[in-house]
Amino acid sequence: MDWTAIWLSIRLASATTLVLLALGIPLAYWIVFSPRRWKFLVEAVVALPLVLPPTVLGFYVLVAIGPLSPVGRAYARLAGHGLPFTFEGLLIASVLYSMPFAVQPFAAEFASVDRRLLEASWSLGVSRLETFRRIVIPLSVRGLVTGIILSFAHTLGEFGVVLMVGGNLPGVTRTVSISIYDAVQSLDYAAASRTSLLLLIVSFLILASTYSLQRSIWLRPRH
Repeated sequence: MDWTAIWLSIRLASATTLVLLALGIPLAYWIVFSPRRWKFLVEAVVALPLVLPPTVLGFYVLVAIGPLSPVGRAYARLAGHGLPFTFEGLLIASVLYSMPFAVQPFAAEFASVDRRLLEASWSLGVSRLETFRRIVIPLSVRGLVTGIILSFAHTLGEFGVVLMVGGNLPGVTRTVSISIYDAVQSLDYAAASRTSLLLLIVSFLILASTYSLQRSIWLRPRH
């Protein structure tokens, strides 16, 4: 079993989840509470990875962070190396690819908060930021947990985007899904079976834990 690839996938999934937590919460808040009429365009962009083939998304990410792009050139000047075929490049691609799995549950839960509670808080002179911290966040635990778990699980099994942006560099960009693919290509079905079974069990446990936690939260009265 390729433990190096497994550990790399866990690192990538953890880093992606943390970035999405930092970016997804304010983005979801803006989508729900912004009065802008054109915000549906932002929602469409966020949801695009759900319908876009991973190879297409991976190709455009590769072009966007490549040596000919402003982002790629700026990063190369700062870091001394480019973004493609690095862990950092994988992280960028994974954040974009898993974004709807975080933002959509966040936004759905924010939208379910009773608007009267927010208006009452605002009328008492509490700032929007403080209202969000003291009212919206505590009442949105279910959506936050769902988004976090789904982002982690989705990133753990990525293949197409990872292969396009990171390639297959052992210890650097070779994730567990690529390791399984390589084992099948080399006709090592025993190794592919062991790794696939481990990924299946982990994914099932993650989702089962999520549904169990959600059920316990549903049964808890909301004030």
